[in-house]
Amino acid sequence: MLELVERIPAGRVMSYGAVADALAERSGRASARLVGSIMARHGGGVPWHRVVNSAGRLPPGHEREARARLRAEGTPLRGVGVDMAAAAWSPEEGM
Repeated sequence: MLELVERIPAGRVMSYGAVADALAERSGRASARLVGSIMARHGGGVPWHRVVNSAGRLPPGHEREARARLRAEGTPLRGVGVDMAAAAWSPEEGM
């Protein structure tokens, strides 16, 4: 899972659910909550700020740092989060 998060390009994001769906073929299940738990425990070494909820809200408790990192990368922001229509990325785009 962390390998997928590392592939998200600067300026783009994936939702927890999209990460889960992309990995469902390998794991046999899709769980956005599991992705969130793994990110909370082991995501410090990957671009964690590029994983947001489906509405574009930033990781809870880390909003200020995530916003600063995303802004520096040129990620389209909207309101209190990310403009998902403009910033959502799919692994198929990277192929």
